[in-house]
Amino acid sequence: MSLPQFPFHPDPVRSGSVVASDKKCRCCGQKRGWIYSGPVYAEKDLDDSLCPWCIADGKAHTTFDATFVDSEAFAADTPTATIDEVTQRTPGFATFQSERWPSCCGEPGAFVTPAGIAEIRQHFRAMEGELMSFIVYELGVSGGAANKLLESLQRDRSPTAFVFQCRKCARPFGYVDTV
Repeated sequence: MSLPQFPFHPDPVRSGSVVASDKKCRCCGQKRGWIYSGPVYAEKDLDDSLCPWCIADGKAHTTFDATFVDSEAFAADTPTATIDEVTQRTPGFATFQSERWPSCCGEPGAFVTPAGIAEIRQHFRAMEGELMSFIVYELGVSGGAANKLLESLQRDRSPTAFVFQCRKCARPFGYVDTV
């Protein structure tokens, strides 16, 4: 069964937000072979219990008042309809601090993957300078400590780079998150 399409998170399997599973979805009651493993903001504990289809069609949001991304993660000028699509019908991703959903060309980017320095250098080489700028100007780390932080990026442990791609110009961009 093909996974539903998520315009703002096109490959949730690659990013680790959707994993193969034989669990039943708590929303639709079906075993579909995939389960969402990212953050769920709801009154009920819904960790690792919702299928991507119930997220995509909004049923998980309607049934449990669940969201998957913090609504404060977006630029101030992001349209409410776009925020609703991402927070209510798009898989989120696990972070160490509050997540960010940065924009390019006037709209939120598509989340691609968490990445360490090895993945950045292999797949997103052009981002390395931008990530260093983020470390210096946003995190306030400079000199040798900034280089050390950049070199210590890891996909599955802090510090991590979160990679997005512009939905208009296709430019990769992102930010660094640390514990």
